[in-house]
Amino acid sequence: MEKKTFILIHGSWHSAWNWHKVTPLLEKQGHTVYAIDLPGMGRDKTPMREVKFSKTVQIICELIDSIEGKVILVGHSKNGIMISQAAEYRPEKIEKLIYLAAYLIPNGKTQKEYSALDTAGWLKGNVDIFEESQSHTLRPEIYKEGLYHDCPDDITEMAKVILSHEPIESGIAKLQLSDQNFGSVPRYYIECTDDRAVTPFIQRKMYEETPCKKVYKMHSSHSPFFSRPEELVRLFLEIALD
Repeated sequence: MEKKTFILIHGSWHSAWNWHKVTPLLEKQGHTVYAIDLPGMGRDKTPMREVKFSKTVQIICELIDSIEGKVILVGHSKNGIMISQAAEYRPEKIEKLIYLAAYLIPNGKTQKEYSALDTAGWLKGNVDIFEESQSHTLRPEIYKEGLYHDCPDDITEMAKVILSHEPIESGIAKLQLSDQNFGSVPRYYIECTDDRAVTPFIQRKMYEETPCKKVYKMHSSHSPFFSRPEELVRLFLEIALD
């Protein structure tokens, strides 16, 4: 198989840690993997008030520009918005987009608008907002059942140490996408059918409104990179070959 370059973008409150089981499986097969901390997340200490959607997308684009050849861009959860906007700016550099239980939002819309439609999500009512820092965070008591119910218990314990605040601004930023740029990059969706955070209802609504080349289904929670990493990597490689 031709060697590919994957850029893995984590979701809300998380960091590059999301991918610690997936990265070595891809690298073992000779692929190159970049799993990054978005600004203000994980080990990146950018102050929350300074974190803006446009700047975050710019940083992703700078990484793409630094890589020779094309990349496969993977986005999880909320930060499907990041890979969509990056594809608008770098369509010629992105081979494929993979949305993993991710927000696939149309031009002119926001992630928050679609999250509001997902009324059955278990995380509702478990998010604390901090106006001073313009951030929010998830209450630890919902971690296991909301995010990791099919994952080993040590994942929940690690999350209690690692999960952080999330900037509010990106969730209310309107995507600016065109058919010519964003629309020219092949899209793939991996639906998590037992997802309690981004429910199957809203996942299906999004990929039906913004059709993808293929839709795959995993019987998993919102975190298959922890509960089913081998299966997830098989899907990534199947998409890479398509």
